[in-house]
Amino acid sequence: MLAIYAMRPSESRGRLVDEGHSAHRSCFQRDRDRIIHSTAFRRLKHKTQVFVEHEGDHFRTRLTHSIEVAQVARTIAQTLGLNEELTEAVALAHDLGHTPFGHTGEDALDECMQPYGGFDHNAQAIRIVTKLEQHYAEFDGLNLTWETLEGIAKHNGPVQGDIPYALSEAVAEFDLELGTYASAEAQVAALADDIAYNNHDLDDGLRAGLFTVEDILHLPIVGRCFGEVDAKYPGLAAGRRRHEALRRVFGAMVEDVLVESTGRLASAGAGSAQEIRLLGRPVVQFSSVLWEELKEIRAFLFGHMYRHETVKIMRVETAKVVKDLFAAFMADPLSLPEDWQASGELAQARKVSDYIAGMTDRYALQLHKKL
Repeated sequence: MLAIYAMRPSESRGRLVDEGHSAHRSCFQRDRDRIIHSTAFRRLKHKTQVFVEHEGDHFRTRLTHSIEVAQVARTIAQTLGLNEELTEAVALAHDLGHTPFGHTGEDALDECMQPYGGFDHNAQAIRIVTKLEQHYAEFDGLNLTWETLEGIAKHNGPVQGDIPYALSEAVAEFDLELGTYASAEAQVAALADDIAYNNHDLDDGLRAGLFTVEDILHLPIVGRCFGEVDAKYPGLAAGRRRHEALRRVFGAMVEDVLVESTGRLASAGAGSAQEIRLLGRPVVQFSSVLWEELKEIRAFLFGHMYRHETVKIMRVETAKVVKDLFAAFMADPLSLPEDWQASGELAQARKVSDYIAGMTDRYALQLHKKL
């Protein structure tokens, strides 16, 4: 029961290496399955979301975050009549390119890589699924469909200005039309990412004791949801109260996206997935009212969580780990495994970048200590 503007498997532009059709799975289901079985996806279980992996068993990691994003994305896609398998594939792959230590690690590696083309986690995800996963007999990467690659590259919108080298290499082989918006399915994955981290960062911040429930009651959406819970369940235990309130925050964001996006899709009048790409504007969005409320929540999290003193201390320490590893490997490339050695400074720097970006938090810390 797909909408007219949904992406249909029969309309896929195919894979770089033709493999024929599966008798049991659509092309987008195969993409999703390959992503789940990839080495890079497994590594996400030991990669930071906000808190470094060893700091607690109950905080989100990149893996649990990706699973939550996929769950939200499937719900939205189904309700909007979009292709759930393509949406899920993009959602599961969107963070594959992240370094150890989250955005701190990315910023540190980007700083190291400035003389060599920089580093961007979205571009690195494309590099992983087109080059670095090396398990199949007939091709490097996962040989994903054009639509899934497009969604990974462009789920946050058109790619303009300087294109990261990791992305430009892939586009030279498989033109992803970087100047247009991606499919509605990829746009859903992007909004699901926002919904997931806005909700779980509040939860993780409360669990970590970086702020209290009383500190967030003034926030839009959040205060209303806690008020609803208190009115319906007076005297509820703290853990249950937090859960009941935050799942209402979650639901409010999803409902807003569904209402706003339904209206945008109807007014767009698009008759195909390609027409969605060529509209020149996104069709899956928060309402302007909720977007302003979310900006207030993000500002609170920035000041009380992402820049909290304990988090800042760990940011400094982990940034040093990444920079030290980069410097050590550039100074002595022979200390790298043979497969990660290259001729020439530029080629070697990009090999080192790939090697470090693929590390888990745990492995990076252990290797840093060893060196």
